[in-house]
Amino acid sequence: MKLLSPPPSLSRSDALFLFSISSTSRPHGRVASPVRVVRCRPALAALERRMSVRACAKVEEEIALEAPAREWGKVSAVLFDMDGVLCDSEEPSRMAAVDVFAEMGVEVTVEDFVPFMGTGEANFLGGVASAKGVKGFDTQLAKKRFFEIYLDKYAKPNSGIGFPGALELISQCKSKGLKVAVASSADRIKVEANLAAASLSLSMFDAIVSADAFENLKPAPDIFLAASKILNVPPNECIVIEDALAGVQAAKAAQMRCIALTTTLSEERLKGAGPSLIRKEIRSVSLDDIVSGGSGDLNEKVREPQYSEASTQISSEIPIDQSDGIPIQDKYSNGNFSSVVGLQASRRDLVRYGSLGVALSCLFFTITNWKAMQYASPKALWNLLFGVNQSPFQQGEGDSRYSRVQQFMNYISDLESKGSAPLVPEFPPKLDWLNTSPLQFGRDLRGKVVVLDFWTYCCINCMHVLPDLDYLEKKYKEMPFVVVGVHSAKFDNEKDLEAIRNAVLRYDITHPVVNDGEMYMWRELGVNSWPTFVVVGPNGKILAQLAGEGRRKDLDDLVEAALLYYGGKKLLQNRPLPLQLEKNNDPRLSTSPLKFPGKLATDVLNNRLFISDSNHNRIVVTDLDGNFIVLIGSTGEEGLRDGNFDEVTFNRPQGLAYNPKKNILYVADTENHALREINFVSETVRTLAGNGTKGSDYEGGGKGMDQLLNSPWDVCFEPLNEKVYIAMAGQHQIWEHDTSDGVTRAFSGNGYERNLNGSSPSSTSFAQPSGISLSPDFKEAYIADSESSSIRALDLKTGGSRLLAGGDPLFSENLFRFGDHDGAGSDALLQHPLGVLYAKDGQIYIADSYNHKVKKLDPVSKQVTTVAGTGKAGFRDGTPLTAQLSEPAGIIEGENGRLFIADTNNNVIRYLDLNKGGAELLTLELKGVRPPVHKSRTLKRLRSRTSSDTLTVKVDGISSSEGNLGLKISLPEGYHFSKEARSKFYVETEPEGAVSIEPLDGSLDLEGSCNIHFKRSSPSASMGRIYCKVYYCKEDEVCLYQSLVFEVPFLEEADSNVVEKTLAYLVMPRSPSTAYSLLPPA
Repeated sequence: MKLLSPPPSLSRSDALFLFSISSTSRPHGRVASPVRVVRCRPALAALERRMSVRACAKVEEEIALEAPAREWGKVSAVLFDMDGVLCDSEEPSRMAAVDVFAEMGVEVTVEDFVPFMGTGEANFLGGVASAKGVKGFDTQLAKKRFFEIYLDKYAKPNSGIGFPGALELISQCKSKGLKVAVASSADRIKVEANLAAASLSLSMFDAIVSADAFENLKPAPDIFLAASKILNVPPNECIVIEDALAGVQAAKAAQMRCIALTTTLSEERLKGAGPSLIRKEIRSVSLDDIVSGGSGDLNEKVREPQYSEASTQISSEIPIDQSDGIPIQDKYSNGNFSSVVGLQASRRDLVRYGSLGVALSCLFFTITNWKAMQYASPKALWNLLFGVNQSPFQQGEGDSRYSRVQQFMNYISDLESKGSAPLVPEFPPKLDWLNTSPLQFGRDLRGKVVVLDFWTYCCINCMHVLPDLDYLEKKYKEMPFVVVGVHSAKFDNEKDLEAIRNAVLRYDITHPVVNDGEMYMWRELGVNSWPTFVVVGPNGKILAQLAGEGRRKDLDDLVEAALLYYGGKKLLQNRPLPLQLEKNNDPRLSTSPLKFPGKLATDVLNNRLFISDSNHNRIVVTDLDGNFIVLIGSTGEEGLRDGNFDEVTFNRPQGLAYNPKKNILYVADTENHALREINFVSETVRTLAGNGTKGSDYEGGGKGMDQLLNSPWDVCFEPLNEKVYIAMAGQHQIWEHDTSDGVTRAFSGNGYERNLNGSSPSSTSFAQPSGISLSPDFKEAYIADSESSSIRALDLKTGGSRLLAGGDPLFSENLFRFGDHDGAGSDALLQHPLGVLYAKDGQIYIADSYNHKVKKLDPVSKQVTTVAGTGKAGFRDGTPLTAQLSEPAGIIEGENGRLFIADTNNNVIRYLDLNKGGAELLTLELKGVRPPVHKSRTLKRLRSRTSSDTLTVKVDGISSSEGNLGLKISLPEGYHFSKEARSKFYVETEPEGAVSIEPLDGSLDLEGSCNIHFKRSSPSASMGRIYCKVYYCKEDEVCLYQSLVFEVPFLEEADSNVVEKTLAYLVMPRSPSTAYSLLPPA
């Protein structure tokens, strides 16, 4: 996790690091190169961002200066390069690089590095290594050593490497309302070190963009384009100040004007790149140059420093106090006298008191944000900065999966031969485990390839990777491979074992999970973000550490490589783990009418209550007394299928909003990443936006299923303009869907995960918004911003926001200010609120989920008070302040002041009558609501899968009433079953139900076998059909498939003998002209 992440469309594909990898992404921006969008939750973000790039969160209205010069145009922002512009660091950088090569025994000079200045440290060092013919040059190790030498020897804080005039020009720009940013090809660690050495405070800049997260550095325009997006300034309104050819070329490619400085290169060399102006150094640049292009031609003669002569004259006329070198007139003036000399001479005091201020600020931040500090460790900070060691095998465009797996195998072999991989720390013996008895690396996990998943169940990013882990678990089910979830809680409530257990049940997690509430493994491995994966070999050695979403392919390739490598070394052991799945130990969930209900809506006029029965993948409709009316999605199956109420499917739906005018219910179909519409007139469901794929579009503007969404969590309907507002938890924004034209677009939030209130959509940031409710005048929407533990008001006219209660009012990046405290405004503490409701009594009611409470917020006084709940999870009816709830997530108002509450972890709906004296919190009895019954596949549906190329295999009739069918598919010599695409089967009988089959479907093992048990329900004749899809491969060739169906007649005269019958078939490869190419060799 970088301190300032670029937009996802500007970020590079994530590098794979040994022991530490950190992925980054944030919104908007476009480049041509392909990227991977990864979002990971920053455990250290509050600390890192505040101390490093606090100014990036600064909210300012854009104040653009209209330039008088017709050809110059409007200017709104100035982007400063660092080396050679703000800091006299080019020569020290080259000297540090010389030291690096000297340690390697390679003789180079500082001049060798001049052609590579401004291209980033990797190119800076690698370019010289290539020119000198250095064999086996490890760029990342050299880069790491370069930073160590540079920081220790050449860039100590306040060492005076700043160019004269830099501070003054920055101050002048800011005083005129221009936004300023550092946009450098250097890595973050060097940017911070240089600015500190130059006594330039990070807080001076509105943004700091460094090279860490970019694949394409200068002369590519990516860094400058990212800065313009972060500043919310169009590229043609940005002025770049650069000293390197690559920087001037990057500015030109970004369509930005550029002022070039001759601090590194000559005027003649710079002219070739076509800068707008050329100046000698930073103090030669005037505000007039920036605003209006200066006087004369744009590429005028190099201007000398503007005040050097004046400085000399003043110095000769003003007496100097010899005690400290400060001009006497300045020392005793009333503040009206100002000169460059006075400003420069007083910099010693500025540095002295500025450093003291920074130190006090850090101390204040540490004290006030102690919760964030618990996630810090020296190893995590080291990993964050250096990554330890970057692997040398990025995937090329033409690389096949086979070749990449082979690269991973070579990498593992190299690790083992060098003995450089550390051993994973052992799990502490007293930790609580779920889905298994306690595990140890030296005992249960020895001989297995292990993926440790560091997660916390509040984290939307952690939820996004669960399908990836499920994919790996299914793919390598028969292999010595296991995923272990290391639950490392962010919120206090998440440390509770029962809360984690409910999360395991809610998300259907079947791998072992350990509750590492004290963060032991987190600190030992230097983890710094959720989710993070650590891959461990069968001998306990750490192979890699990866962070963020979008890691399925990396993990898949690495796991397969580890299994192949260690299998060849005979180090794998496939002993079964002592699994005891939580879902098998909780019979209440199989009989409960609801399963983790999420959100609610009401139709008071028609006496209806709508319930998102999230884990039953359906919408339940009852009357307001709990009497059953109708189900939408009756089977309980996960899926994204439109149609009538019986056949439609959802995937863990959450938010609901009712449109009474059209009798329509809008649904945030969260894990389908879709917005759905339930029409009670036609009794049909259709998809308005999203197609089941998680999106990464931070702007929107598309229609229908072509417009991708990202974990929509709640919705509300605004009737005047007929718009549906969506709390888009997955990418920290509020979106809107216009029902009149079907367009869905971003409405507010720039996509950064933080608690930032601004006056416009682009200056506002949310942190996993999970609840939304409209004000009665439809001018504001109230947001339950769960990860910042705050309630915020969103202006539906401007798109800006303001804080109402909770959260950190000072540090927008601090998402760790939470607790349970009633009070006014930000003095009140909440803990991951998921639901919010503006009620008819003028109060805002909050489902304070992780405090297990319902609270009330007065929107005028901002006073927060507890209405119901004790603060401890439980299930008890009674007086509001003695009753107990468990992670309530949804809240809605019925008639006569009755509140309905989705008591999620208790799997019930509760209600509270606000207008009744002596009111109690009670459980709504759902009469006639039953858990879903999975319908068996019909014959028609199964037959629709049969294709024309299916081969039919006739089997002799069976007269036995019960038995086992052993399927055995064989392949010719030289072929093997695909590991990538597992061969599958499914069974149908005719008539349906005549024969009981177990299992009805499944996968063949890697030997092409499976066993099917049958038991006849009647002696009548029937037919069974076993459909098989066989995927097989030959080494170094593409894979093939064959579709088969075994027809098994069951004869009329059944006997009682139990029969064992083998159904065998030898698959013969097709000719090359008819072969079906599917995927590269597995």
